[in-house]
Amino acid sequence: MLFESYKRFVKPLVILIIISLATGSYISTRISEQKNTTQSYIISAKDFSLLKESVGSLSLTPSHELPIINALAVELTAQQLSLLEEKVALYATPNYKVELAYANNGWRKGQRRWQPKSAVNDFIDATSAHQARNFGDAVTIGFLDTGLDQLSGLSTDLYGNDKAWGTYDAINNTLHNYDDEANGHGTHVASIAANSDFDIYGKLYGVAPNAALVGIKAFDYEGKATYADVIRGIEWAVQVKDQINLRVLNMSFSGPVRSLYWQDPLNQAVMKAWQSGIVVVASSGNKGPEPMTVGVPGNVPYIITVGAMTDFYTESQTQDDKLASFSSAGPTPSGFVKPDILAPGGHLSGLMSLDSEIVTQHPEFHDGGRYFEMSGTSQAAGVVSGVVALMLTDNPSLTPDDIKCRLMDSAYQALDTDGKLAYSVFQQGAGLVNAKAAIESSANGCANQTLDIAKDLAGENHYYGPANIDEKGNFYIEGLGEEYVWQHSQKSIDGSGLIWKNHFVSDGLIWKNSATTDGLIWKNNFETNVLVWDEKALVDGLIWKNSLKANEIATIAVNHWVEQE
Repeated sequence: MLFESYKRFVKPLVILIIISLATGSYISTRISEQKNTTQSYIISAKDFSLLKESVGSLSLTPSHELPIINALAVELTAQQLSLLEEKVALYATPNYKVELAYANNGWRKGQRRWQPKSAVNDFIDATSAHQARNFGDAVTIGFLDTGLDQLSGLSTDLYGNDKAWGTYDAINNTLHNYDDEANGHGTHVASIAANSDFDIYGKLYGVAPNAALVGIKAFDYEGKATYADVIRGIEWAVQVKDQINLRVLNMSFSGPVRSLYWQDPLNQAVMKAWQSGIVVVASSGNKGPEPMTVGVPGNVPYIITVGAMTDFYTESQTQDDKLASFSSAGPTPSGFVKPDILAPGGHLSGLMSLDSEIVTQHPEFHDGGRYFEMSGTSQAAGVVSGVVALMLTDNPSLTPDDIKCRLMDSAYQALDTDGKLAYSVFQQGAGLVNAKAAIESSANGCANQTLDIAKDLAGENHYYGPANIDEKGNFYIEGLGEEYVWQHSQKSIDGSGLIWKNHFVSDGLIWKNSATTDGLIWKNNFETNVLVWDEKALVDGLIWKNSLKANEIATIAVNHWVEQE
């Protein structure tokens, strides 16, 4: 058993899922014209037993069984796929490649700092929870990423107890008590959420330093994986959640949206995890600031999708805080408001081994010891995962919907000097996370209130959100006033003079989850097995389109590198 060496750690653990993966197509995609050429597909069917029997009748051996979505991953020729379609009603999508994206452009020299100062906990008011002796105890957070290196601060809690459950390797389907994480991304994100080390001023680094951790490795040292590996990792989390009290799942990766949210197999697995009681936290992606850039799985309406803001290198001043320029914005193609919330994601220091792949490529951001500085919505998701652990420690009975409701209801929106929204809700969601306010919140029934995840997963009912676009190409929310219209010509805000404060003036959240009319201007067209949005308001740079060429492979990746902000 993986966990035999950790038997003395018996406290229930809560796991947070942060999700930052990319997308896949829903309908059987274009098939290679070469009949003997094979391609890995994820094929799913309502009758899972018949699907397995049909695959076996063709003497085919699946590489992955994925019962969480009634699917198999298997190498097929075009002819074999056609034969299977004659035997059983199925959906097929390519087993998309997943890899880390190393965008080297935009990097600039950083200033090396030994044992950098901790600033996040004071910024989001998590320090007040620590003063009340809430350190995220009895909660396990899962990190679906590149692995988890058990460095000091991640292996034991503040009392010296083991808190690392080891790593499940979804690529090889194996369990390990220890992991030599070669890439560095997963370890960095986990340390932002749960590092139990102190800085030179005696301040804690991690938001939830006593939260237990488990690594779920779906990416290799180069950051490469497949949809099947990621889905298998999610399924494992659901299987062991009660055994290790995995309540939170962090997904700090993102990929292009190529279908409606309910048609993507990776998103289906994410929805299953949320339905099972796991709080899934995903990054919005680093494709901002353009609209409709939130990726998979951040486009799933049920989960908590996190964008990033930055203090602009002035931690003691809040007036120049701003939305990070790279933070992906909504709405989603299905019309939902995303991201749901913002968190610090600029120049965050986290643990990373000196020989990690990322450090090798970008040594200027390593302090020469154990800390590395990165920017991105991946890091922002790690912050929120830590806050969720604090909330669950304070009140273990909270459901995923409760957590999302209270996080959003207690957030602080960016306002200008006139008291109006400085950023659109499609950029900042409900606003900046505040740990103290979220823990103290008593809000209920204000998240996913018009959605039914069981019917969604069963294919009985799917949902569109309240976002729409007017004749001028401006996004708005049905039923709300001018303040909630995102003018496409709006200039970027530099952060000067911003005020972050709770701005909700009505019961629950200002916007609802679903559309009240059938008035969505953009529609979907699957005539060529490719999602294409047909817009009446043809505004350059504003309309989401997709024009995949035959046999083109979509990638899903840990969020790409961005310039430090």
